[in-house]
Amino acid sequence: MPGESLSSISGFSFLDSWGNKSGMLFAVSGTYFKGFPWILQDYTSEELDLNNPTVFRDLSKPIGVVNEKNAKAMREKYETFEDPMGTIDKFHYGTHYSNSAGVMHYLIRVEPFTTLHIQLQSGRFDCADRQFHSIPATWQALMDNTYDVKELIPEFFYFPEFLENQNEFNLGHLQVSQEVVNDVILPRWAKSAEDFIYKHRKALESEYVSAHLHEWIDLIFGYKQRGPAAVEALNVFYYCSYEGTTPSKIISRRSHTKTDQNRSRNPKPLSAPP
Repeated sequence: MPGESLSSISGFSFLDSWGNKSGMLFAVSGTYFKGFPWILQDYTSEELDLNNPTVFRDLSKPIGVVNEKNAKAMREKYETFEDPMGTIDKFHYGTHYSNSAGVMHYLIRVEPFTTLHIQLQSGRFDCADRQFHSIPATWQALMDNTYDVKELIPEFFYFPEFLENQNEFNLGHLQVSQEVVNDVILPRWAKSAEDFIYKHRKALESEYVSAHLHEWIDLIFGYKQRGPAAVEALNVFYYCSYEGTTPSKIISRRSHTKTDQNRSRNPKPLSAPP
């Protein structure tokens, strides 16, 4: 639970307890989900060396700015933003790291999320190039695209079935390569979906993550979530993402409901500044 150290519980339980305590939960078809962090940045090596700190993602930075190129773009966006109506505060991110659309994106191969995805896409699968088809490609898209800030979901650490197209859905072809989208393409260091889950969970429980996971907690649940510390950390979200705010009256109910698929609420802060 919040207040416990990682030396007393597993990293998975640590994240799970923070999510429960903060209310970082949202329902998709009656199932409750919470956000988990990307913890690795090496998805191309033949072997995963958990003793090498360079294989890990920098947990002190929001996922949208883990590289300097994106950090510079987000800093400039924040500094130059000005709402002509004066109702919207400056922000770095217009979408959210954890939301129902992200869950459907990752779990597209597993019912009932397949059906929910089709309903969201007006009765058909989305364009194959926008689907979750490759873990290395998804990570690279985060590095290349400042508008995608999706973190992970807990299933990345215990549920190998979501990486396999066991129901043989026709997910289409990639436009350039014409490659069929089927099972999720894994990092080179993973020999199977089960092997990926085993190694990914092992990475979550590694000494490096245990030593740095509190930095991500500060961003999501702690003192870097709001105020000057959030600005400095490049961690400010659209104002509707925060507890206690309501959508602007200038946004219609219909458009706001559709936007909510890509925007969730930040959990209530649970830790004070050090």
